[in-house]
Amino acid sequence: MVELNRRLREAARTYYQESREIMSNLEYDALYDELKALEEKTGIVLSDSVTQNVGYEILSQLEKVQHEQPMLSLDKTKSVDALKEWIGDKEAVLSWKLDGLTIVLTYEGGELMQAVTRGNGYIGEDITGNARQFKNVPLKIPYEGKLVLRGEAVIRYSDFEAFSGEYKNPRNLCSGSVRQLDPGVTRERNVNLFVFSLVSAQDINTEAAQSEGSRSSAVNSCAPKDTMVNQFEWLRCQGFEVVDHITVSGDTVEGAVADYAERIRSYDVPSDGLVLALNDIEYGRSLGTTSKFPRNAIAFKWSDELAETVLKYIEWSPSRTGLINPVAVFEPVEIEGTTVSRASVHNISILRSLKLGEGDRITVYKANMIIPQIAENLTCSDTVKIPEVCPVCGQPTRRSNENGAETLYCSNESCPVKKVKAYALFASRDAMNIDGMSEATMEKLIGAGFIKTYADIFRLERYRSDIAKLEGFGERSADNLIKAAEKARDTTVPAFIYSLGIPGIGAANAKVLSRKYNGDFDAIRKAPAGELCEIDGIGQVLADNIRSFFDDEKNSAEADDLLGIVRFDAGDGAAEDRGLEGLTFVITGDVHIYANRKELSGYIESRGGRTSGSVSSRIDYLINNDIASGSSKNKKAKELGVRIITEEEFVQMFTK
Repeated sequence: MVELNRRLREAARTYYQESREIMSNLEYDALYDELKALEEKTGIVLSDSVTQNVGYEILSQLEKVQHEQPMLSLDKTKSVDALKEWIGDKEAVLSWKLDGLTIVLTYEGGELMQAVTRGNGYIGEDITGNARQFKNVPLKIPYEGKLVLRGEAVIRYSDFEAFSGEYKNPRNLCSGSVRQLDPGVTRERNVNLFVFSLVSAQDINTEAAQSEGSRSSAVNSCAPKDTMVNQFEWLRCQGFEVVDHITVSGDTVEGAVADYAERIRSYDVPSDGLVLALNDIEYGRSLGTTSKFPRNAIAFKWSDELAETVLKYIEWSPSRTGLINPVAVFEPVEIEGTTVSRASVHNISILRSLKLGEGDRITVYKANMIIPQIAENLTCSDTVKIPEVCPVCGQPTRRSNENGAETLYCSNESCPVKKVKAYALFASRDAMNIDGMSEATMEKLIGAGFIKTYADIFRLERYRSDIAKLEGFGERSADNLIKAAEKARDTTVPAFIYSLGIPGIGAANAKVLSRKYNGDFDAIRKAPAGELCEIDGIGQVLADNIRSFFDDEKNSAEADDLLGIVRFDAGDGAAEDRGLEGLTFVITGDVHIYANRKELSGYIESRGGRTSGSVSSRIDYLINNDIASGSSKNKKAKELGVRIITEEEFVQMFTK
């Protein structure tokens, strides 16, 4: 029991404090269940047992905050029959148990005042500045009383796959992102928050709430206290995203769990199970709590299905940061209804702990029913060699020790895989517009050695069968990617210029250059810097960047290679309609006629106009559908005498 507790506490410490894992969830749950069974059998519970503690000790530099109400963990089960028995004849709410970092938010006077991590359940870390950078957390809400709620901060699988670094899974990346000392890092990581509980909502003066200039009383009234479902709806009206949920009874919970189990296969938000909570709030509170668990809710965790297979080899997969990850490739097995043949081993330390070697018999499972993982090595030959050169560029590798985990890196700064962002820009919508060619896809193709230059993207046909075997691909995906690249050969000169990644040259500058030289790419690449800098919107710095780019032999050779592949649309020079030339616009707020502000901006630029992000005396028009708003841009425009027009007025004035 002492040894089990030591191992579990160490795993919890690294998981919560360092955002890394030294054992899988499967192993942790097995050891936890073993300890709990021993406690029940012997009647002995150690004073520091993980079965009694609700969180972790806080050792970060973030400010510590005591929770107004303790945050207890939930009792758990893996049995649907246990859920039926737990519900009895009551009505309950079934929702995702999201796998992220629990956050407590406090609002006062309609404004976000504080955000605190769960911590050890009693004391958490103040991450208010970081929470303000979450993608979907409202900074202001209609309700003006004091509101305290709980939610789960998460990073979606799609965002995790586009991120390259030492993090093992979305949960670890989220924890590392939320507990940053620099909020700017949090902002870049696409953290979202899903609210799962309303802790308290202090009443406000209803007369004041209905006074002139106040928000509507419908959303500013006190939160409902009868059911969880009504509270979720009220929170949604306040601007929060709430956890996906349904109401169930003892008769319907089994079918609902099966439905969630099917949905999790394609669910983009990490989830490690479900939560079942009594819908009747007052009744749930009347049940009280144990020393560790509230009695009004219970967690359901997925039962991991194990499959035995044979390890074929370890594939070393480089990423854009230079990190080279070991990936286990094994004989295909069916788990949770799908066939899997690969699993990330994450780093050298985990590789060594598993003692992997070709031909070893291993057991694998899907963590949270999604991510393939190795559970155990049954033969432990420990014969895998760590590569001394990068599999992509052939340059020497180096080992690094980060937070106790040994990792492998490529030491070559010019390694193609490190230029994933440049290749992703080349394929982006405003550039060559290659559908399906995301950063994550590009990284896999470069890492596999299929792409070493931009032109190689259009030669993927020769690797069709190999691409189909990559993780996350298949015959159809490979065909679609090759077809998308073929379609992208037909392009425009502005898109081609932008795709090359010339420093400082965005999509708008590329259009200006194309118009100036009537779509003659050869004239653009040969133009002297003195001539280029005289073009409106280019200037000396950008002119020098263009000249330096094309004077580089490698860049010039790559452009020549591409010119033998792409086909420019006829008449891709000056825009037919130059009616907006000389006019500068600022676009703010929502648009309704155009698909988005980017489309409206593109229309303006295609007709010779310019767009800016800020209002100044050089601006001719501010486009804002809410002309009467008190926004800073509206105020500035009025002060400077800049005319404010709606989108409809813009269409009437400039598109006839």
